[in-house]
Amino acid sequence: MAIDLLNHKLDRAFDHIDANGNGVVEREDLLGLGARILVGFGESPTSVTGASLVGGFDGIWSTLSLALERDGDSGIAREDFRKGMTAAFVTGDRYDPVFRPATVAVAELCDVDGDGEVGPAEFRTLLCAFGVAYDDVDEAFDRLDREGRGTLTVDGLVQAASDYYRSGDPNAAGNWLFGPL
Repeated sequence: MAIDLLNHKLDRAFDHIDANGNGVVEREDLLGLGARILVGFGESPTSVTGASLVGGFDGIWSTLSLALERDGDSGIAREDFRKGMTAAFVTGDRYDPVFRPATVAVAELCDVDGDGEVGPAEFRTLLCAFGVAYDDVDEAFDRLDREGRGTLTVDGLVQAASDYYRSGDPNAAGNWLFGPL
């Protein structure tokens, strides 16, 4: 069951990246996701924050390609995406040094006023960049805001990403990061 859940979440991640729906993700697709996030927050890719996000996404792509023993220019089909993500970031040891910094960069970008909190509007901007259905955003936010404070912490958002990409627990709050599975 845990493998099916992880595969389902990785398939959804693949769909977030494969914006043109051609069944293959390429480096430009992942960087395009980063660009949509930056545009949503009005951040330049050359700012410190923007460069951190772009560098983080590029690191994910390089690590994913390496896990699949491919050059960085090759497209990756869905099944290989699952294999590479699992080898590098789920069961492999590359999550903390590579994937986590990218999630930190995204979460910090969402914290527009630097108070350590991400409000519903910022969360909506983020999820819209991922192509999440508008109606699913509020439910996702409410599920992640387990204490009902009306905000998510930056650390909580980073933990939700870890749960989403790595946890086989069907009750993990991070499963709601992009709305209902």
